[in-house]
Amino acid sequence: VEPSLASVWLVPRLNRFRELRPDIDVSLEVDPRLVEFRSDQPELALRFSARATSWPRSEAERLASTVDSPVLSPALLASGAPLKNPIDLGHYTLLHEENRQGWARWFEAAGVPADAIPARGPMLADASLSKQAALLGHGVALGDLLQIGEELASGVLIKPFDIDVASGAYWLVARNLRDLSEPARAFADWIRAEFAESRRLPEPA
Repeated sequence: VEPSLASVWLVPRLNRFRELRPDIDVSLEVDPRLVEFRSDQPELALRFSARATSWPRSEAERLASTVDSPVLSPALLASGAPLKNPIDLGHYTLLHEENRQGWARWFEAAGVPADAIPARGPMLADASLSKQAALLGHGVALGDLLQIGEELASGVLIKPFDIDVASGAYWLVARNLRDLSEPARAFADWIRAEFAESRRLPEPA
């Protein structure tokens, strides 16, 4: 599984699968590289791709689109400049993941000129660190709405604008999704159900 998806989304839910199937022990490998699905390796992988992609010698099933939008803590918003228009984000520290392209895409979608917002702010390795920094009030993250749905619903993070940008999708990957062992098939079905529930999380009040 992708590192950020493992720490932010999967691990907090694993106890639900344990309660559902206590007879199955999950072995979780966190690695951005896709396994080869050899006989001594995992049967399933959870991957992210910016485009519809088929991995070599494997099958992929789309689980959910990834949609990004700015998010910040209520305390940071209360102590900072009002966010009436997207360009007002220039008054805040922007948290970047891996590179600065995500924010560039969002500002383009929001109609903000490329040179209107300085390309500054800390570079964080993945979405889990960006989310943690946003929760601590260190700046505004470009959050994956599926990974931060519970934080938005509870109000510990705020989404100030209704401008969302698609950035890819999460995929369930296996050598052959129709030829899994019973434990792997049960886990795959559970993963599908959990992604469906995450997509249905209510909007914050």
